[in-house]
Amino acid sequence: MWTRQYKKRNGGKFIVPVLAALFLTYFGFHAFHGEFGIYSKYRLETRTVEMLARLEDKRAERLELERRVQLLHNGTLERDMLDEQARRALNLSAPDELTIMRPFDVNN
Repeated sequence: MWTRQYKKRNGGKFIVPVLAALFLTYFGFHAFHGEFGIYSKYRLETRTVEMLARLEDKRAERLELERRVQLLHNGTLERDMLDEQARRALNLSAPDELTIMRPFDVNN
């Protein structure tokens, strides 16, 4: 009769701790670098600051445009002046008008 004797191996003791370490490493990595991780939070906060700065710029631009539109309402600007400004901006004139070409002025 044959009997087999097995030598005790220490490798079996390390299977569970190694698997646990692998799982902890995987989930730890994704806790920092994943879509909802810590570094994503910092990137989101940075982007939020940038977007708020852009929002303030756009608000200032909108207020400036609203101020300019307010100047075009009745009572603040004569219709002749409005017509002259529109023709200058669009570079148009009527066929029966005399057009005098002047050099372009940056301040005007």
